[in-house]
Order: sequence, then structure tokens, then C-alpha cells
Amino acid sequence: MAHEHEISNPTLDLMGRRRSLAPQFMTGPAPGPEEIAKMLKLAARVPDHGKLAPWRFIVFAGAARERAGDLVATIFARKNPDAPAARIEAEKRRFSQSPLVIAVVSNAGPHVKIPEWEQVMSAGAVCMNLTLAATAMGFASTWLTDWIAYDRDILDIFGLAPHEKIAGFIHIGHASIKPEDRLRPEMDQITRYF
Repeated sequence: MAHEHEISNPTLDLMGRRRSLAPQFMTGPAPGPEEIAKMLKLAARVPDHGKLAPWRFIVFAGAARERAGDLVATIFARKNPDAPAARIEAEKRRFSQSPLVIAVVSNAGPHVKIPEWEQVMSAGAVCMNLTLAATAMGFASTWLTDWIAYDRDILDIFGLAPHEKIAGFIHIGHASIKPEDRLRPEMDQITRYF
């Protein structure tokens, strides 16, 4: 076996320190308009077979986070009439716990040449790039979905077409605690050389 040696550069170091941080541990200030624009531009630099750009963004910044939370809580309460008030309040805060939320919308669909699965994976790559861009710019982030990513009423109020799906809600802010690493898979358990 070849001797292992430590390879290090700023990109590898960045990838090694990226961690998910729950929104309740994020604080402001939120990224500004120029920072958001930079993050989105970097997020969109992903493999995209056929140059279809089979994804788009919805930015929930400032007061839009509270408006989105109000709508989510209203829909949740209507669908769950026996839900405790605390749960409805938690749904109301879903978008305002972190300073910024960016939804990555997959608009993958049938194509004469490009498999739909490749379009879906491209949207996943956008989510990952967005978390890496946020980390590189000094922010904490996490990639979430939860029930709101799959509820048709929620998708309708956020303006998704019938064929579109939420690839992820990326929460971004400053870390109020040091994110801990989690247990990672043993590489020899998940790797096979053919």
C-alpha cells in the first residue's frame, strides 16, 4: 500500500471543516444582497448535462421569512386541527430561526436526451455547492427538507409548478455555537475498488 501523506490546500481544508448547524443555533447578521448573489452564482456552478439549468432559487430574506412561516403555520394548523399551540408556533418560526433561507427548486423533467435522474442530481449538487459557498464566506449552513418540502399546498404558495420539487431549504447564518462533527462512515466499509 502506498504511503499516505497529508495533502492540504485551502479548498480541501474548507471541505474538511464544513459542518451542518441546526437553524436554532444560527444568528445574524444575514448575508447581504451582494453576498447572496455571490453564493447563488457559485451554487449554480455544477455539472449540468445538456446545460438545462434544471433548478432555480427562492430566497427568503428579511420579513419574507416571517411571512413564509405564517403561511406554513396556517396550512399546518388547518391540516392538523388537534396540534398543540406550541407546535403551530414552531411551524411559524420555521423560516425565521436562521437569518436567511434559500430554497433550491428542482424542475427536472422528461427530456429527449438528458435523463431526469441526472437533472435531479444536478439540483442536489447545487444544494451542496450552496453550503460550501456559505462556509467559504464565513457562514454556517444546513440543508433541510422536512414535511414542507413535500406538501403540495406549501409548494403552491411558494410558486412551484406541478412538476417542480424542493431539493432543499438551505439555512444560512452565523454560528452561535461551534458545530460539532458527527460520526462519519468508515471508508473501507463503503469503498470497493473494481
